[in-house]
Amino acid sequence: MFDNAAPSLPPVPAWRPPPLVTASVLLHLGALIAIAWRPGLWPWLLALLALNHLVLTLAGLWPRCHALGANLSRLPREAALRGEVALTIDDGPDPEVTPEVLDLLDRHDVRATFFCIGERVQAHPALSRAIARRGHAIENHSAHHRHHFSLLGPRGFARELQQAQQMIQTCTGVRPRFFRAPAGLRNLFLSPVLAQHDLRLTSWTRRGFDTRETRPAVVLRRLLRHLKAGDILLLHDGHAARTAQGRPVILEVLPELLQALRQAGLQPVTLKAACADRPADQNARSRPAVLP
Repeated sequence: MFDNAAPSLPPVPAWRPPPLVTASVLLHLGALIAIAWRPGLWPWLLALLALNHLVLTLAGLWPRCHALGANLSRLPREAALRGEVALTIDDGPDPEVTPEVLDLLDRHDVRATFFCIGERVQAHPALSRAIARRGHAIENHSAHHRHHFSLLGPRGFARELQQAQQMIQTCTGVRPRFFRAPAGLRNLFLSPVLAQHDLRLTSWTRRGFDTRETRPAVVLRRLLRHLKAGDILLLHDGHAARTAQGRPVILEVLPELLQALRQAGLQPVTLKAACADRPADQNARSRPAVLP
């Protein structure tokens, strides 16, 4: 059908446990040996293991954390040198909001990355195909966007990822290469499953909290404050908050956001374009680096 993945990406490297995970495994093995050697130490060892589990849990609850594995929270350095930013839009497609978002992006000649929920793609195949046909990237945001996603184990993660991959590819012909966890939350079992499906975990640099903030000016201020080349921005077409007048917040924010990016000399691109192997634009060094 459509192939909006013109830039080629290298495959995701085979998973290797990050230092925190390796240290946690060694700690558990050491605790078993220590208990066998000195049973009286068990209260201290139990407290140490509980602290380790707390650290692992907090790492999974911090969407931009890299301690559990690779996590794209900013674009590669080469993309930043080219003056690029990535506009990412989550939780769609939504038949009431997404068409207007697409029209706004077209008017500004901007390409975005849509992290779509598999079952929504399946429910709105024509709209999903329109996203791809109009040059935007469609990526994996899980099959069902379950609230307990971060509590799943390897089999649950594999099921959610694979179902979404199949739903999206069947409806659009696009094979996602990036994954964003629901609400950005996960646990230490996600990274190896992502590697098996050739998916890159992606979070964000800054977000506007536009699923609950009803004031467009506040959302825009959060997105633009200290914005610089290489940032990944997060908005929502699905689950979008409404203004006092009942209009989706994203539709009020987008025009001013895109205008501000243009004035700052920043170019919105898809994640695939930003992460493709292309030379940096040396002229980008002279562009404004940070918005006030």
